[in-house]
Amino acid sequence: MSDYTTILVHKETREKLAGMRDYKRESYEEVINKLIIVYDKLMAAKGELSDKTKEDVAEARKQIRAGKGITTKKLLAELGI
Repeated sequence: MSDYTTILVHKETREKLAGMRDYKRESYEEVINKLIIVYDKLMAAKGELSDKTKEDVAEARKQIRAGKGITTKKLLAELGI
């Protein structure tokens, strides 16, 4: 059994993929894999929190569980909003 499959894309999509080739005989699989790598790197950079932020979130959650937080409704009332 083959490790390959066929995917259906619009002709315009195929033309865009062809335009992204680094060399004429580069396969669409190679182009798609490059796009996946770029996407993964962008999402990792965009969605990753710093260690300091993760610590702050954990501390805030502890404070809320300990009853030290206030509701949004109460905060708005205190601010007169």
